[in-house]
Amino acid sequence: MASSSPAITLYPYQQKWLQDESRFKIGMFARQTGKTFTSTLEIVMRCMEAEAIGRKERWVILSRGERQAKEAMDEGVKRHLKAFQMGFEALEYEYEGSFKALEVTMPGGSRITALPANPDTARGFSASVFLDEFAFHQDSRKIWQALFPVISAGHRLRVVSTPNGKGNKFYDLMTASDDAWSKHVVDIYEAVRQGLPRDVEGLRRALNDPDGWAQEFELQWLDEASAWLSYDLISACEHEGAGFSDLYQGGPCFVGNDIARRNDLWVAWVLEQVGDVLWTREIVALKRATFAEQDAVMDELFKHYKIVRWAMDQTGMGEKPTEDAQRRHGESRVEGVLFTATNKQNLATLGKQAFEDRKIRNPMGDPEIRNDLHKLRKVTTAMGSIRFEADSDSAGHADRAWACFLAIYAASGNPGPLDFEIAWERQTEPLLAGFF
Repeated sequence: MASSSPAITLYPYQQKWLQDESRFKIGMFARQTGKTFTSTLEIVMRCMEAEAIGRKERWVILSRGERQAKEAMDEGVKRHLKAFQMGFEALEYEYEGSFKALEVTMPGGSRITALPANPDTARGFSASVFLDEFAFHQDSRKIWQALFPVISAGHRLRVVSTPNGKGNKFYDLMTASDDAWSKHVVDIYEAVRQGLPRDVEGLRRALNDPDGWAQEFELQWLDEASAWLSYDLISACEHEGAGFSDLYQGGPCFVGNDIARRNDLWVAWVLEQVGDVLWTREIVALKRATFAEQDAVMDELFKHYKIVRWAMDQTGMGEKPTEDAQRRHGESRVEGVLFTATNKQNLATLGKQAFEDRKIRNPMGDPEIRNDLHKLRKVTTAMGSIRFEADSDSAGHADRAWACFLAIYAASGNPGPLDFEIAWERQTEPLLAGFF
């Protein structure tokens, strides 16, 4: 393959990836090291070379969602084509009536299409394929099963990602002991050593999340055994349409509210019920906000959404905010929940079931939300009892996770407020009874 344009600066690890002619090629790269940029450059160059000798190339880019597919097309493919001063025609259309496809056609007929990944889009073409951030694709194993007939007729396959736990096909491919794949691994330290201009220590301090740093920059396969929600489970419930208040459909809403005043976060997590699925419409996180400011946010949310039930942390300092909220909005709509060990276990169990059953949709690609949900751990004490722990850092103390679980509980159909110090501790049926 011809060398790249002098106007494009490539670091040695990018050049190595670009010059690797293997049919099956997989790369595990740290975040923001240019993996998508380099992979789309290879696609464009292969198309240009084919057209120079009168052939056509057909490539499909499968990304984790429509936003990521658009980014690969706009910031990758189109950017490279313009840099090479290559003419092309851009097209956008509905694929199979459900997905937005972005496509460019070059003068000689070569085509590059970018789509959100799922088993249906994976099997719809005969082409070379680029799987972008494959570890974060929902149903990655089903996508993989659907994909191989697509590339069986001599086409190429490119797979790149950062790690996302061990429960996905990307982990299987990277850790398999075989020589079918040409494998590239570049963590943040190696990328910087080869010239990438990044302040490693500055990034680490700014992230302030050891697990997030280990996974996304050091490329470690995190031990998911103690995590209550695995990264794979969290990613499977992410959706591009979640997290936007302007997409609220006017349906019944349920809110979970974790209370804090100084060190941790005050979080209100708003869920709208659409059919049998709970869609996250808004997540408000405040740090060191006054109680008056917290009350003002709560009142605004009550005005904007049709809130059927608001479940809030009544523990400790939450007593007065709960009492005040019930006075303003009614005890039938505001419920206080004491965070006893039993209650936390019931809330966590209820929340996990919603994730396992895919009954919740959360914002896609938000590292703060993902890491907060993942940091909650189930711990068995020496006496055999269960407790839930989370490291406290600048991003909170799993405050978003508890707000999410409270919102799921609020939507679970529980008939009314409970005396959590007495009634809940005596109950024989778990909260999960009657869920959805």
